[in-house]
Amino acid sequence: MKREEILAKVDHTLLKPESTWEQIRTLCDEAVANKTASICINSGYVKQAVAYLAGRVPVCTVIGFPLGAMSTEAKIFEAQQALRDGAVEFDMVSNIGDLKSGEYKKVEDEIRAIKEAVGDKVLKVIIETCLLTEEEKEKMCDIVCDAGADFIKTSTGFSTGGATFDDIALFARCCRGRCKIKAAGGIRTVSDMERFLELGADRLGTSSAIKILDNVDAGNNY
Repeated sequence: MKREEILAKVDHTLLKPESTWEQIRTLCDEAVANKTASICINSGYVKQAVAYLAGRVPVCTVIGFPLGAMSTEAKIFEAQQALRDGAVEFDMVSNIGDLKSGEYKKVEDEIRAIKEAVGDKVLKVIIETCLLTEEEKEKMCDIVCDAGADFIKTSTGFSTGGATFDDIALFARCCRGRCKIKAAGGIRTVSDMERFLELGADRLGTSSAIKILDNVDAGNNY
């Protein structure tokens, strides 16, 4: 794939808790220069980033990040505030404990409530695949799609593992086009990015895509 084709699918990401505004601004500049799909940042920087970017790149933020274990009301409030601050994409963490407790309706209702809160903006649901069984992943595909979310997403990047090829193949098989797919966490090479996209991912969440592609363009073995 061409460099620009890959980057057009990348949510250029910086979610480290120690991130400074200077680092976020650099992220914004890199996203503009490389025409990424969005930047993905913590909600505390959304208002500044939206003002700085002035519409040049969409701003995505995370909701209930990274654990997903807070109340639905807290997630809705966070999403509504980020919406007021100008975010247009939202990556929420689903409640993994509720899923594992068999509270499927509660999980679906929460996703639906947050989708209602953000309206026509893009909602991506992180299910943290590394913590789930195959059956739970399949169940979450149905839950996420039935709740009206726009994307199902593999990982926060803060747990025990990231995206795998097998998980993206499972998403493609189980979602059957009812929602889009985002691979995130542990993407390290150009071949990783190309393979995830070939398997059905519509977005890639990574902090390193530009660096990886720059190294390849410079002739380095990265």
